[in-house]
Amino acid sequence: MNRPSEDELIATYFVPLAGPGAFGLRDDAAIVAQKPGHDIVATKDMSIAGVHFFTDDPPGAVARKALRINLSDLAAKGAEPSGFLLGLALPEDWTVHWLAGFAQGLGEDAAAYKCPLLGGDTVKSPRPLIVSVTAFGTVPAQKMILRAGVAAGDRIYVTGTIGDAALGLKFRLDVTQDATWTRCVNQADAAYLAGRTLLPRPRLGLREALRAHAHAAMDISDGFAGDLAKMLGLSGMTAEVMIADVPLSDAARKILHDAPSLLETILTGGDDYEILCTVPPSQSAAFETDAAAAEILVHPIGTAKPGNAPPAFKDADGRSLVFARPSFRHF
Repeated sequence: MNRPSEDELIATYFVPLAGPGAFGLRDDAAIVAQKPGHDIVATKDMSIAGVHFFTDDPPGAVARKALRINLSDLAAKGAEPSGFLLGLALPEDWTVHWLAGFAQGLGEDAAAYKCPLLGGDTVKSPRPLIVSVTAFGTVPAQKMILRAGVAAGDRIYVTGTIGDAALGLKFRLDVTQDATWTRCVNQADAAYLAGRTLLPRPRLGLREALRAHAHAAMDISDGFAGDLAKMLGLSGMTAEVMIADVPLSDAARKILHDAPSLLETILTGGDDYEILCTVPPSQSAAFETDAAAAEILVHPIGTAKPGNAPPAFKDADGRSLVFARPSFRHF
């Protein structure tokens, strides 16, 4: 089967995803309309085959994850999605079938999250597949939630559960080696963890609660321990976190019971795409109420206090854990 030209490729797979202001992807630029009294929030994340996803991952899942990790950033800033730009570097062996699946997954998520395609660029890559998304959102003027804003006494919250995606990735790698711990994971839990790895859940429903109550927020992408240290450090704060207070899924708890050494993977592995935020104690109850109304679970895991040391993670006996690498690093 002959491959379509670049223009045919765009017309077939991406023009149907284009939103208002994109001019049917027939121009070199798009218009992002600014709501009166609102700021535009922009964020960008790249995904590279062999680094952020496996080359045999379903193309629709690759597309969804590339968009969702950007939507997670918008959620943490309290922003409402308004559109995105797509950069796609296709390797030599790309196929029409793969691209059709990619476009279908991307289109379904773009529609579900009301974040249409505005434009982008498609090129040939000599080696790996690269997916680059730049997402735009809007937030009431001067209401974007920064990372640097933690105040002494703030309660620290995290959404959802921690470590599922990291465990899902480790399971996928270790099961091929028949690692002992993987034999204790049942089929349902393995499928759940794989889903958390492939398809993050951007917590966009929390944006109004964050704008109303949070001093600081960020999404957790590189590892819970490292990202918490990063956010607190920007404001000259630290914290003490009891391991028992870190929210875990049932699957993660069962694995941890059978393989305690995987605690470090859970706390530092990355790809959670949950929201980490701090809220003044006077607004904690209201924040929890608003989060519950948005059907998003939030869990208090500590209190911010002045200090230059990284946050301490302590077990039930009060002993501090030391991590070999608190978070993922590219370099």
